[in-house]
Amino acid sequence: MENPLQHITLKNQILASGKILDVHLSYQIFGPDLHSAPIILVNHALTGNSNVSGNRGWWNSLIGENKILDTRQYSVICFNIPGNGFDGNILENYEDFGTRDIAQIFLAGLSILKISTVEILIGGSLGGAIGWEMLALKSDLAENFVPAACHYKTSDWLHSQCLVQQFLLDHSHEPLEKARLHAMLCYRTPESLNHRFKNEIHPQAKIRRSHDWLNFHGKKLGARFSLKAYRFMNQLLMSINVDQEAIKKIKAKIHLVAVDSDQFFPAREIKECYEFLNKTKAIVFYHEIKSIHGHDAFLMEYAQLNQILNRVLHEK
Repeated sequence: MENPLQHITLKNQILASGKILDVHLSYQIFGPDLHSAPIILVNHALTGNSNVSGNRGWWNSLIGENKILDTRQYSVICFNIPGNGFDGNILENYEDFGTRDIAQIFLAGLSILKISTVEILIGGSLGGAIGWEMLALKSDLAENFVPAACHYKTSDWLHSQCLVQQFLLDHSHEPLEKARLHAMLCYRTPESLNHRFKNEIHPQAKIRRSHDWLNFHGKKLGARFSLKAYRFMNQLLMSINVDQEAIKKIKAKIHLVAVDSDQFFPAREIKECYEFLNKTKAIVFYHEIKSIHGHDAFLMEYAQLNQILNRVLHEK
C-alpha cells in the first residue's frame, strides 16, 4: 500500500438508535500533510475503500499528481466506512448502523484530526449519500459539495433492489456471487451490455460472454469481500434519510452530478433535487454525464468527470 492506513478509535460513539459503542475508524491521506494545504474529503462507494489514489487507487484517474484533484495542491483524505473490511475489521453488530451514524463517525474523525472545514467534499453513490448526511449534521463543513450518482433519500426503487440483494445474501448458495450478479445489472444498462457483448459466445466457456462477465464479477467480489461487510453496505443503502429542510441549510456550493442512464439513482430524481434547492438560498449546480453505462458511469466516464470537476474548481 503506497499510503499507509492510519487509525483512530472513537470512544463512546452514540448511534441514532441510542446505543453507545467504541468504533474503529481507519483512513488514508494523499498529498501534503494535513493542515499544510487545502483539504479534499472523499467518501467511497459501496465496494470502495480509502485507497483512492496511486497505482491501485479506485479513483486514480481523478486524484493524484497532475490529475484534476491534484495531490501537489490538496491533501486528500478518505475514511473507510467502519465494517467494510478493508482494514480487517468487521462490525459484529452492523444492524445498529445507518448512514447517519457513518456521517457522525466521519465527523468525529475529522474533529479528532482538527479538520473543521474542507475545500471539497466529494462522494459517489453511497459515499455521496453519506456526504449529504454529514452536511445535514454540519452545514458549514465544506466549501464545495459534489455528490455524484446519489440522492439524499433511499427511494422505493432503490430499497426494493437492496431488498432483493438481501434475499440473495440470506438464502443463496454462493450468496456474495449471486448478489453481485444482480447488483451489476442494477449498475449497468441493457444498452451497455448489448453494445459490449453483441450476443457473442465465449469460445472456451461455451456460454455467452455476458454470462462469463457476470460470473467474473461475482467471483471477484466473493474473493475480496466478506459476506457480513457486504450485507452491511447493502443495509446502509437502505437507510439514507436526510431531512429535506436540512439540505436547504447547507452552506456549501452544491454540484449535483447525475448520469442520464442511471437506473439506481435516476437523473430525474437528482434534477428534482436541483430544482428544489434552486428555489432556496443554496448555491447549486446540475451536471449530467451522458453515458450508456448507467450508474457505474461515475467510475467510467472520466473525461466527463474531469470536465465537471474543472468547473467546480475554476468556474465558481
